[in-house]
Amino acid sequence: MDGSVSQAQHIDLLILPETNLILVASVIEPLRAANRIAGRTLYSWTMFSPDGEAIETKSGIPIPVSGPFRPQRETAPLFVLSSYNWRRSATSQLKMLLSQTARHREAMAGIESGSWLLAETSLLDDFSATTHWEDFEDFASAYPQVTMVRERFVIDGKRITTGGSLPTLDLMLELIRRAHGYSLALEVSRLFIYEQERTRGDLLQVPAIGNMRILDARVGAAVKLMEETVEAPLTLARLARRVGVSARHLQDLFKDTMGVAPHEHYLALRLNAARRKVIETRMEFADIAAISGFNSSSSFSRSYRAHYRESPSETRRRLKLKS
Repeated sequence: MDGSVSQAQHIDLLILPETNLILVASVIEPLRAANRIAGRTLYSWTMFSPDGEAIETKSGIPIPVSGPFRPQRETAPLFVLSSYNWRRSATSQLKMLLSQTARHREAMAGIESGSWLLAETSLLDDFSATTHWEDFEDFASAYPQVTMVRERFVIDGKRITTGGSLPTLDLMLELIRRAHGYSLALEVSRLFIYEQERTRGDLLQVPAIGNMRILDARVGAAVKLMEETVEAPLTLARLARRVGVSARHLQDLFKDTMGVAPHEHYLALRLNAARRKVIETRMEFADIAAISGFNSSSSFSRSYRAHYRESPSETRRRLKLKS
């Protein structure tokens, strides 16, 4: 699931009974949001249950599915979702179907307790993996052939595992980033982020792209300044001075916590703001460029095309044809 893709990525979901509703949403909602923000179908998905019946979630809200899990030779990534009592679904038939379909799939993902079912089917043997922190020691003891890693999610070749609902959201943002770039992943993440009052003076708690969710307060302050100065971007030196560190140190802090350089994050913020104007208004591109901090329409268009693989005018033309 790495690399840039030109056509829609399809994903199959096998959802076991007693799965939490939020776990299913953590997989699907970032993909839905990516489609909406991009203005086209980047992702599609099909949901299955072991027997074809609607999934009764722990909240009592049923999830309809397309049918029973009866794979043939599909190559799309398969996500196995489970929250509680996964063993009740781990029949010999289901394990055989998982073992057979894994030979053809681009990737197999164990989402929360779904990792137990993959391990039970020997599909995690000699791979690195993770699971919910409450079950970590029991999992490691039960499957010594699996290299357990204390991370929110683990991507190891064709195997993916997560440690819960919010780590699954982090995973989906990372997969979006790998396929479609930092700008789109950032915009999707902002739909799911809410800021809380800080309870510790030195840390700012915010969801982030990748495994790192705790940002240094100085990075948080720099991000806030960037959001407030989209129309007139600050230089790195001024930004660093405003948050009380050197430019070099701010670069290092960004790399450590955000996974990108400050200018990459800044540019993503500006382009995402510009794209919303392109899609939602009839403003002239020169005006959009100006309020997004670009010196000229041409520099705006070059950056826009590099990030979104189409020009601003092509975006509007495509959406007009679609409507």
